[in-house]
Amino acid sequence: MSFDVDVLVTGAGACGLSAAIAAHDSGVSVAIVEKRDRPGGNSSLSTGSVPAANSRFQREAGLVDSPEKMLADLMGIAKETDDLALVQRMAEVSAETVEWLVDTVGAKIVLITAYKHIGHSIQRLHAPVSRRGQDLVNDFLAAIEKREIPLAVGNAVEDLIVENGVVLGAKVNAGEGVFEIRARKTILAVNGFAADPALVKQYCPEIAGARYFGAQGSHGEAVRWGLKIGAALANMGAYQGYAAVAYPHGSLLSWTTIEKGGLLVGADAKRFGDESLGYSGFARVVLEQGEYAFAVFDKKIFDVAAQEEEFMELVRYGGVKKADDIAALAAMFDLDGAELARQVEAFNRSARGETKDAFGRSNFGLGALEGPFYGCRVVPGLFHTQGGLRVDGNARVLRQDGTPIPGLFAGGGAAAGISGKAGALGYASGNGLLTAVALGRLAGLTAASEIARAAA
Repeated sequence: MSFDVDVLVTGAGACGLSAAIAAHDSGVSVAIVEKRDRPGGNSSLSTGSVPAANSRFQREAGLVDSPEKMLADLMGIAKETDDLALVQRMAEVSAETVEWLVDTVGAKIVLITAYKHIGHSIQRLHAPVSRRGQDLVNDFLAAIEKREIPLAVGNAVEDLIVENGVVLGAKVNAGEGVFEIRARKTILAVNGFAADPALVKQYCPEIAGARYFGAQGSHGEAVRWGLKIGAALANMGAYQGYAAVAYPHGSLLSWTTIEKGGLLVGADAKRFGDESLGYSGFARVVLEQGEYAFAVFDKKIFDVAAQEEEFMELVRYGGVKKADDIAALAAMFDLDGAELARQVEAFNRSARGETKDAFGRSNFGLGALEGPFYGCRVVPGLFHTQGGLRVDGNARVLRQDGTPIPGLFAGGGAAAGISGKAGALGYASGNGLLTAVALGRLAGLTAASEIARAAA
């Protein structure tokens, strides 16, 4: 049997690029096809943050962490999962994954010590200084170019080639008809299904009404291809939301503004929940309360968020308003000034420990809010789904009976994630990129290893 390439990677986000580099560096031939006109997918839209436990960068910073602690953190918010072994595996390989990113890929990422973010009890996020996922993608692309790995954009996979239960490549359409790329191993690194309203309604109904802000290629192909050949699915009800997408700008309002002690109110100028649920878990709450919400924070919080390039870009484009007092801030957003003042004062009393918060919030970051004040109009968004094809610890796609489908691997949005069984409360910062990079790398390594064993 003849093959066009040893390993075919479908999708050129962080998962696919990781898989291609790992496979290439293991001595096999690799090609990448991407259906969109540019690489990156959801990875480009992210903050580029990858969590890792006991990385050398943490140790250099004097931080004591472990995979066991990370697993406890992840399951502490996820509560339930269809695949505990996958969560454990991701925690165990997280440190070697970020070190591989720096040492082998050449990614310019650093340990973020200014904050922990949702789901982590210790600073373990590793990200570009800019907090832009596109910068991480650019580092990947430089590594791909250096290795001369073929990457063809505008080439959409329409189906898998399956013979006698073995996946042997894919049927690809570059706009001039369908052709086949036959491969010994195929790695699905396409996005999830968040851009497909029917699949979102079927599997994640609680967020079905939210606007989608992720990559436009997230149409659920991997789920459909997998079901057709008997693959198992896992954690299909889980997703990542974002409670504060700046409107109408469409960029993320840094959750640092809320985590460090800011609050959210509705069009009636009243708070409506415990913001410390996190940017993902709180998205559903924002969706339920009305069309828009408004973030309110102060100068000391602004100064922390100002370390992030994307936040300052939003400021420069006028997405964040500044006022000396609450009444003036309320007027900028056509809110009831007296009501907003009452809400902020009640919030401040709780922040000072004088009263219990009406919604149960206990962490108020930098404390009571003081003028000058800042505000931003926001809407909730759906960014990506966290369920998908069930895989083993080496990213091999599994059948319903738990056995691997020969020749097929998956990671990133195509595979089941580690953010719990359902809903958005189980999403910890960086979960999506961790499974993208770690499973992509493991898929590439395992695919190459299987090819080598077969040739021996």
